[in-house]
Amino acid sequence: MPLLVPPAPPPALVSVLAALSSPSAVLEARTPALRAAEGPLTPEHPLPVHVFEPAAVPGGLPQARLTGWRFHIRSGELVAAAGETVLTPDGWVFSRFSEGPFLTSTERALRQADLLPTAYQPHLLSVPGLYMLALWLHSDPRADAATAQPDPLDLLVPLAPAPPGITSHRVHRLVDLASVLSVRLVPPPLAGSPA
Repeated sequence: MPLLVPPAPPPALVSVLAALSSPSAVLEARTPALRAAEGPLTPEHPLPVHVFEPAAVPGGLPQARLTGWRFHIRSGELVAAAGETVLTPDGWVFSRFSEGPFLTSTERALRQADLLPTAYQPHLLSVPGLYMLALWLHSDPRADAATAQPDPLDLLVPLAPAPPGITSHRVHRLVDLASVLSVRLVPPPLAGSPA
């Protein structure tokens, strides 16, 4: 069933379009594929980016905090880079261009999710403490992307590279993987202190 991609805030898209039309922004980007791209560059697949926050109580659902929007920048048939925006007190602004393994892994996970029998709303879920990014498939495909929160029916697809012990591109129930992530994010006790 097709994914229902939420619309990005118009100022976020405008900020990426402005960066793409700025020769200095593209030339200064640390993305060789973007600098070498020929022809028009088009932002597509806007995905809200959220940061994973472990559940406040054991066994509870984690929280997700919207931090930005990521657009895939297409040059012909190739996805050359991602254009990222962040929310500031003045609104949505362009942050940076990026490329790397998470970009191709996101494309793969989107294709994988598009084959699922149920419609989902795709988001990116960042777990900075584990250097992990996952495609979060929200079970309410018509939810407001800015305020969406994890639901027991949601799915997570870890992107490659995934942390040790977590298989990338395997579809997980959010509640199952979130409990593993929450445990891993708890710092170990200091040596010599009571556990």
